[in-house]
Amino acid sequence: MVWRARVETMARRLHKLELAGPAGKLEALLTLPQEAARGVALVCHPHPQLGGTMHTKAVYRTSRALLDAGYEVLRFHFRGVGGSAGRFDGGPGELDDARAALTWLRRRPAGAHLLLAGFSFGAYVALRLADGLDGITARVGVGPPLELYDFGFLRSGGAPLLLVAGDDDTFCPAETLLQLGERLGPTTHVCLLPGAGHLLLEALQPLQDAVEAFARARLDQRPA
Repeated sequence: MVWRARVETMARRLHKLELAGPAGKLEALLTLPQEAARGVALVCHPHPQLGGTMHTKAVYRTSRALLDAGYEVLRFHFRGVGGSAGRFDGGPGELDDARAALTWLRRRPAGAHLLLAGFSFGAYVALRLADGLDGITARVGVGPPLELYDFGFLRSGGAPLLLVAGDDDTFCPAETLLQLGERLGPTTHVCLLPGAGHLLLEALQPLQDAVEAFARARLDQRPA
């Protein structure tokens, strides 16, 4: 059957990993594209104490978009989530977890193009991690919680950045996001999804489409 072949193909492309993290092992999933990978991407999940995992729908859709664009995609659980060791640390420890996952990912053969992405709390972690790092070719922040965390570290210039959120997101007000995009300048792209709240359940396919289009365009550019 066609559906069974698709499931078996996807299973061959999905690899369960245990990475070395600063608080112990990190449970992770590496997904490979159907064709030879043209880049690698790290995706961070939402707040662990609010039910966020690497299987959250917006995280999965973001990962799928990057996979379809031609990236190898690494998702992982922050400390204390799923099979990852340790306990929630309020941000600094989770940033260290992401840094450990990124260190592993950068060794991949397709690492010339390196994209960092995250949803909600994961967007804060991913964008904070990308700040000041060399070799990052693109960044994606989905539902960045501008009302909860200080994103003042974001500066104009740097690797191209996609900021995408629902236009009814109470943690990421549309006007605030547009103002941030204007401040950051032409390398920042802002996408507001009509009728969607913070979890983006009303706009999962538009989210996937927006991330895939942005990610494909970045792969067509030569890494700096």
